[in-house]
Amino acid sequence: MSITTVAELRTALGVGTLYADSTLQSVCDAADNVLLPFIWANTNSIIGHSNTATTGTSYFDFDVTDTFYVGEAVVISGSGSKHNGNKTITEVGEKSITYAITGNNNTPTPFHPINPFGIVAGETYLDPATVPAIQEASLMVAISIWTSRQTNSGNGMNPDGSIGNMYAMSSQLIARVRGLLSPYLDPRSMVG
Repeated sequence: MSITTVAELRTALGVGTLYADSTLQSVCDAADNVLLPFIWANTNSIIGHSNTATTGTSYFDFDVTDTFYVGEAVVISGSGSKHNGNKTITEVGEKSITYAITGNNNTPTPFHPINPFGIVAGETYLDPATVPAIQEASLMVAISIWTSRQTNSGNGMNPDGSIGNMYAMSSQLIARVRGLLSPYLDPRSMVG
């Protein structure tokens, strides 16, 4: 479920039933895809993995001995079918975690990188959908995306005579809502 609902976006835009729910839902989903990577979450990037016939190992580019613990339940995504899903950690190395894997094709494989990185998520402590400031930021981003879809966002003139904004979908999209998000921003998202 998206942070901004179709009903909220429909009301904010004042479009009534002019557009299908699926069209508006795609905008709500896009707003989440833009916004959620900036929100602090209990996630870490997996740079590679390997497996034996019964265990999988995910690798990180930092020391994880103080991040994970044996017996912790995590959810892995973006790492291939053998590794994805709910896992219970059975071993924690300096830069790796190990867990049981299942499936029909568990031929042992050596370390190989994952591009783009996989994600391991621990227990959730913050639900962005319950924080009013994040909800408002999500709605504002969704409205910006919708507006950019409906108008000329190039340097030329819009049909109504106004000048288009070629930066509407640039990094300024998040910059416009950063004040609302500042207490919830992940420091890892602000590198660069």
